[in-house]
Amino acid sequence: MNGMNDGMKNEVMTQLRRFRAFLQKPFFSDGRTLFGLWLLLPVIASLLKISKHNNYLIFRYVFWHTIEQKPLYAAYDEYWDTNHYGPFFSLVIAPFALLPGWVGMLFWHIALSLCLYYAIRRLPFPHRKRIFLYWFCAHELLTALFMSQFNIAVAAIVIATFYCIEKEKEFWAACFVMLGTFVKLYGIVGLAFIFFSRHKTKFVLSLLLWAAVMFAAPMLISSPDYIVSQYADWWESLSAKNAENMFSGYQNISLLGMVRKISGCAAYSDLWLIVPALLLFGLPYLRREQYKYASFRYALLASVLLFVVLFSTGSESSSYIIAFAGVGYWYWSAPWKRSEWDVALMVFAFVLTSMSASDLFPAFVRKEIVRPYALKALPCFVIWLKLVYEMCRMNYAPVEEEATDAGAEARCR
Repeated sequence: MNGMNDGMKNEVMTQLRRFRAFLQKPFFSDGRTLFGLWLLLPVIASLLKISKHNNYLIFRYVFWHTIEQKPLYAAYDEYWDTNHYGPFFSLVIAPFALLPGWVGMLFWHIALSLCLYYAIRRLPFPHRKRIFLYWFCAHELLTALFMSQFNIAVAAIVIATFYCIEKEKEFWAACFVMLGTFVKLYGIVGLAFIFFSRHKTKFVLSLLLWAAVMFAAPMLISSPDYIVSQYADWWESLSAKNAENMFSGYQNISLLGMVRKISGCAAYSDLWLIVPALLLFGLPYLRREQYKYASFRYALLASVLLFVVLFSTGSESSSYIIAFAGVGYWYWSAPWKRSEWDVALMVFAFVLTSMSASDLFPAFVRKEIVRPYALKALPCFVIWLKLVYEMCRMNYAPVEEEATDAGAEARCR
């Protein structure tokens, strides 16, 4: 029996080695392959959504309703559901809304995909790690593209904000923060990087300038009174949506939603989860001596990308392109060698978080277990907890420095 088990184990290991060797072929690590893939995915999503693209219709009409000065958050016959994006979104979607319906959607999808592609490319990650990120996030990207979701751009905006802070381009970092905030509020999390800024005053002043510009910009295609009224309506729509999302099967796919749906309790406030989470999120900031290490700063980027999805009642399946980028940065930010448990967590996240929304996942499990209890959030939450622990306990100094400095503190304190 032991001999047979050893034989099976050896066969499995042999097949794994062959699979790994296959993936290491130059084709899979060629930048042109990945660029082609990230161009192909939006085309596939657009072709499959020719006759069913309700979300894009909502986005498209934000522009036309702003031009006509109609309520942005009312229900219309042209589509079902309602808009929940800010008035500034009318300018973001304008170039695509001016094109014929399906053509506009195709270019919208391509623009979203390329935004994230170039955001990932700009960060000075080693080539092999960047290639991994593109492959690892590809399926989640396709899921978001099927919904035409701006969440892809949100991930790009958060990464771009981090990049600009790293390059001391606070003026543009502030632009990205306000862009994400005035479209979908999520961009406000870019403020988490202010502690790494070398020009904090410039950053704050730039935030105020861009906030004024983006608040007023939609008035150029409508009127001041109309836009001010729509900002008030936007706040009301978000408040109403928050209540609607509580037990929705397709919304509140977050840690908040997972706890809410498993418990079946509507009586408690989400603040009981959000406040402790904020405290955990803030703990790594106390380790100021680690700020100088790029790996530590990348780890915070990963934490931000995960946090914004895990602790928002507005999170849906397509939001996980944001969190999945965070999972990838978590894995590769560490200057130490990842353990087998870390690899297992990555597999866990890929199977339950990414694949659970796919038809490749068992339909019964997806519809009766994963979706009703928002279990898509579970692997990302476990990874986020481990990430916070690492940021509080581990030394992010490059391995080379540790090898040459006998007095360096241990990686695990």
